[in-house]
Amino acid sequence: MGEAGPAFAPEERGRSDARSGGARAGNAADRRSAVAGAPAERGGGLTELPDAQLVVLGARGDVGALEQLYRRHAAFAIHLATRIEGSARDVEDIVHDAFLRAFERLGDLVDPAAFRAWLGSIVVHKVRSRMRRARLLGMLGMGKSSEPVDLDALASPAASPHARAQIAQIYALLQTLPADDRIAWILRSVEGHDLETVAQMTDCSLATVKRRISRAQHFLDGHFVDPTNSEAST
Repeated sequence: MGEAGPAFAPEERGRSDARSGGARAGNAADRRSAVAGAPAERGGGLTELPDAQLVVLGARGDVGALEQLYRRHAAFAIHLATRIEGSARDVEDIVHDAFLRAFERLGDLVDPAAFRAWLGSIVVHKVRSRMRRARLLGMLGMGKSSEPVDLDALASPAASPHARAQIAQIYALLQTLPADDRIAWILRSVEGHDLETVAQMTDCSLATVKRRISRAQHFLDGHFVDPTNSEAST
């Protein structure tokens, strides 16, 4: 199967790195104490504060800090959910639910500086739950098992018609896979995360992630037909 990654729309802001999450060395209580002891106002106020300080303030009920976390990371969360879903439909609801969950559990975050990666794992969980529910309803004849692929949300504006056709076919094939295999493959092959990061974002072992990605890749290799080759053979 050809490499379709460069034709995907770029994320508006930097990529999450789950390796900076709860597995970091050091004592969590010490890190929180150090962050809490830092001044709450610097230069431009909340907009200038790092995530670590915003998380501590937000956990104390500072609405302004929560708003700043949302403004800073909403584009990342929407981008991630859209890539996994293959459609922008209902993505805003998914992201709002993910932020609500994150804000309710700020006190559980081991490393306040890892908010972005932690939020990403919550988004993945929310999307996975929605995909599984949609698949079940589809099997029961109570709804669609998958949504149409939204190329405008997925493809780069500069993508050629050939690249757009590739993306459409890849996502159509991915929609037939189990949610866990689909998510792992997208996080690895589309988002470009390393295996350790994918394992942390999907809350499973490295060995399990490798198996899921391998199954998805094997399926795509066996079913993907390059539009160029197809046209050339006719």
